[in-house]
Amino acid sequence: MRIGYARVSSVDQNLELQLDALEADGCGRIFQDKLSGAQAQRPGLGGALDHLRAGDTLVVWRLDRLGRSLKNLIEVVGLLDERGIGLRSLHEAIDTTTSTGRLVFQIFGALAEFERNLIRERTLAGLQAARARGRVGGRPRRLDDEKLELLYKLCDEREQSIPAICRLLGISKPTLYRALARRGALSQPVSETA
Repeated sequence: MRIGYARVSSVDQNLELQLDALEADGCGRIFQDKLSGAQAQRPGLGGALDHLRAGDTLVVWRLDRLGRSLKNLIEVVGLLDERGIGLRSLHEAIDTTTSTGRLVFQIFGALAEFERNLIRERTLAGLQAARARGRVGGRPRRLDDEKLELLYKLCDEREQSIPAICRLLGISKPTLYRALARRGALSQPVSETA
């Protein structure tokens, strides 16, 4: 059985073109969404996926109606394939129930993986270049040298509680304890209360 899925990005857009094409292709039932593809929860797509059984085919007008990105699209097709469900895209003329359609999708998957690897390589190269120029990535430290010395002094004096020191320096308890751990263990723990 052919099950259709149609989606437009906003409520004021019209589904008629997609619905007409899906009906003309012989879809017995059509599910629809009127929301952005970036939304993780799409009730119409969820309904279509719940309704599909092994041997069925999910039909879409265009591939971009189904997935938020190439990666997401490949995940959806993988899920369909695991369940024995085919995918047919009318606009791109792709049908994963055929050998040619499977090949095209495998090429899409390879291209997506290639793109992820390129992004990863560029990110690593950028980080290495930044380190070579003396820049270190990551979140800025909450404790500069001056605050760190004050923290050590307050902890050594043992007149302030941990929460009081944290409030004074504008840091969390885990930040305080990490700073103390880097310095080395104290002979006596600082009190949690004054």
